[in-house]
Amino acid sequence: MLTLFYAPGACSMAAHIVLEEGGEKYAARCVDLAKGEQKTEAYLRIHPQGRVPALLLDDGEPLTENTAILPFLGKRYGLWPNDATAAARALSLVGFFAASVHPAHAHIGRPERYTTETACFPKIQEMGRKTFHDCLKHIDQRLAGREWLSDKYSVLDPYALVFYAWGLRRELPVAELRNYTALKDRLLERPAVQRVLAEEGVKV
Repeated sequence: MLTLFYAPGACSMAAHIVLEEGGEKYAARCVDLAKGEQKTEAYLRIHPQGRVPALLLDDGEPLTENTAILPFLGKRYGLWPNDATAAARALSLVGFFAASVHPAHAHIGRPERYTTETACFPKIQEMGRKTFHDCLKHIDQRLAGREWLSDKYSVLDPYALVFYAWGLRRELPVAELRNYTALKDRLLERPAVQRVLAEEGVKV
């Protein structure tokens, strides 16, 4: 049985939704980041960087990073493109989310990762806010004329929902992103998404 280690509202929410969509029995274990549970010796054996998500596979071996976890789960549950070109495009978008969108947001909430000069924090946060908003606009543009980010519903869509939720949390005008908002609304119609949002206490 698969076991997901997640934190409410974190990027692990994407994998949580995909597991729920899969219909297979799994375990979900909440990691209390505020209490520093991610820094304990026990958790660091699972994820050496002390972050979420982490996925224990059927044999008990850990898998970390959304760039690996989401394609793995997508292939397992039919939520990953079969066509080679479409699969490459999906992987490209997962990479963009993980390497560009997520770090842009981290500049807002975690400026201490980028400098020890506290006087620089406001400027780092300001630029992070602009860059993150630009990323959300790019996602909105990619959705123009599309129902889903790939040819059909896939792991890409729950991953995109994470960043929409973060945009709301940062009080960015995400409602003005019509294509992105329409994707969010379609996702909210899915029972698996509803269950995970309720469990994690996330509102979008």
